[in-house]
Amino acid sequence: MTDYTQIKQQLLERKSELEKRINDHFKEEQSRTLSFSTGELSQYDNHPADTATDLYEREKDFALLEQVEREHEEIEHALAKFENGTFGICEVTGQVIPYERLEANPAARAVVGAVDNRITDDRPPEEDVLEGFEKFNFDHDDHETQFDAEDAYQSVAEFNENSMTFEDSSLDENGELIGYVEEIEGFLSTGIEGYTGDEDVTFERNVHYDQYLNGK
Repeated sequence: MTDYTQIKQQLLERKSELEKRINDHFKEEQSRTLSFSTGELSQYDNHPADTATDLYEREKDFALLEQVEREHEEIEHALAKFENGTFGICEVTGQVIPYERLEANPAARAVVGAVDNRITDDRPPEEDVLEGFEKFNFDHDDHETQFDAEDAYQSVAEFNENSMTFEDSSLDENGELIGYVEEIEGFLSTGIEGYTGDEDVTFERNVHYDQYLNGK
């Protein structure tokens, strides 16, 4: 019969170490408010980025606490198997777990071959929208009817209860716009100072201006 005395001692020492970390650091941190942890009496005069940094560090501590508590549970599970005489037995196959594996991971529940180490090919759905603005720009395809960037603005602008900056509405219901939101934006321009009077507005003789004149 294999002697697991050294493995059990290793588990007990690690359990004691984890309990000390939980009681001396994490539990005290959980009972504190964010203001107490940062030493600030009020968050009112703090820059949002500073508050976000403090919040990030606090959330990181909670994530570490969760990891420590999970390891503590695994060790308690392994110690309980000493009591019922099943320590060192694979929970999946019933085979004896190699002693070398238990030395490396005393809380191991199964032999290496019984552990599911498959890597999934599934990607998070958030990656579908991280390919840049151009992915949703279909202005140069007259046959494309998908919902694109200008459509997104137009949909949101429908709920605008305030008057527009210009006299006409920014919504165009007659067709797809190319590279701009309002038709007039395609061929009117001002200087770097912005609008300073009608005499400073310039007509750009470009393809947008021609299309506007031709009624396209």
